[in-house]
Amino acid sequence: MHRISRPRSIVSAVAVLATAVATAYGGGIANTKGQASLEVYAELQQAGIGGISQMPNGQLIVGYHPFYQTATSTQIALLNADRKSTTPYPAALRQTCRNADGSFVAPINGKYDFCLDWVLGFHTDANGILWILDSVKSTDKADPVHPRPAALHAKLVGWNTKTNALHRVIDLDASTISESQHNDFAVDLKHNVIVIADEAIGENSAGAGVKAALVVVDLATGSSRRVLQGDVSVLPHADPIKWEAQAGVPTQSWGLRVGVDGITLDKNSDYLYFAPLSGYRMYRIHMADLLNTALTPAQLSAKVEDYAAKPYNGGLSIDGKNNLYLTEVGGRSVGIIPAGTKVYKRYVTNDKLIWPDGVTYNADGYMYSGAAQLIQTGVFQSNATPKGSANNAPPYRIYRFRPEAAGTPGS
Repeated sequence: MHRISRPRSIVSAVAVLATAVATAYGGGIANTKGQASLEVYAELQQAGIGGISQMPNGQLIVGYHPFYQTATSTQIALLNADRKSTTPYPAALRQTCRNADGSFVAPINGKYDFCLDWVLGFHTDANGILWILDSVKSTDKADPVHPRPAALHAKLVGWNTKTNALHRVIDLDASTISESQHNDFAVDLKHNVIVIADEAIGENSAGAGVKAALVVVDLATGSSRRVLQGDVSVLPHADPIKWEAQAGVPTQSWGLRVGVDGITLDKNSDYLYFAPLSGYRMYRIHMADLLNTALTPAQLSAKVEDYAAKPYNGGLSIDGKNNLYLTEVGGRSVGIIPAGTKVYKRYVTNDKLIWPDGVTYNADGYMYSGAAQLIQTGVFQSNATPKGSANNAPPYRIYRFRPEAAGTPGS
């Protein structure tokens, strides 16, 4: 491997218990592992289901992709019991750093810790801290009318879901470049760090992702450092993003090259798995190596393992048996790389699962993903070959399925 026969009464009791558990979670009797099709769990009217995490009680936290945002849009919210609506969360944080006219609100004590600007990734850790990654990319191009304030930095916001109070804010300015777009991350409480995937398709990047990197954030000190920038394991492939043909529309593509995007950590905090969205390989590295500051860039690069082949994917998650789950952005599927074979295959598929974005394990035993419909938006369609018109439309669905094994809730 390159390193870059039971009593009937018992049976009946088990059946009754299984039915009760399934009813409590709002579905039919579910398999204990792997189901062959997706279940529609929620249908929302607001566009762009992106990341998904959970409260300590299992209630879903839903993210809306910033491609759809306006100055009054909700970015993060709790899924309500009706599964048709959401409530902005955390209530004490502004869901935008802008006023309704597009201008930026004034900072408080010289900082923007009280608001969110451009959120892609968020996860709830084992301590009940909801970590929100604010990439601050609302202005990919210079805006002469409402220029971005110098004090508005990329940041990690930690919100204590148990006390419903701000835990801390970590400024990521030191680890940000002009081309940065911090996307998703993994929380490692064993080593007290958060590792972020920087796709590097922000302003001045021309959508090339050439400065993609991992960002390691020390939770003890709040300091951060970029690693593996420019390494093959984080860089995008030159092939365009393609999405499958649909009724009356041929296969389309866009030349956007997205660097490292999917990222996840095994339950023992031993291996970190990661991959470019625009890429055909999955990689992993020992956390001990990633955190070894004595290694030179070349030595660190040599510690990266080329793990398996994959399609272009966005979200990435893992179960307790080290099976990887990937959202196949162009294929309306969530796939799996089994730990035993390391051979990718589609796991669940649905025609309405258009651009599945995040995928996460919940305490109820399901994995959840949402149909973001990004490829239907004007941004993608206007840049597509052949060109098309925006055709994204509600309902925006959240799906769930049973993985092969339990995972880490919120990750």
